[in-house]
Amino acid sequence: MSEHDPTKDGATAVKERTRSRRPAKYRVIFHNDDYTTQEWVVHVLKEFFNKSHAEAVHVMLTVHHSGLATVGVYARDIAETLTEKVTEASRSAGFPLRVTCEPE
Repeated sequence: MSEHDPTKDGATAVKERTRSRRPAKYRVIFHNDDYTTQEWVVHVLKEFFNKSHAEAVHVMLTVHHSGLATVGVYARDIAETLTEKVTEASRSAGFPLRVTCEPE
């Protein structure tokens, strides 16, 4: 009796993974500029990131004094969506707030 070898005849052997990998996390970062008001940054942090007023002020001051600050860490699709929404809302309000996301 002949056993069939799956690696012959151009077939590829596939090893099943027993554990799934965690999705990569991405940091959402606010960058300081000379035109976006502090009030707008606080508003955006409360509206899109569900920060309390005290948290939003703290992050805003960190951005103001340090030049940038991480606002939160999320799955890639969430981080990208938040980045796009905040950027779009800021442009609509006339502010050049720069928001980026990068791997953690």
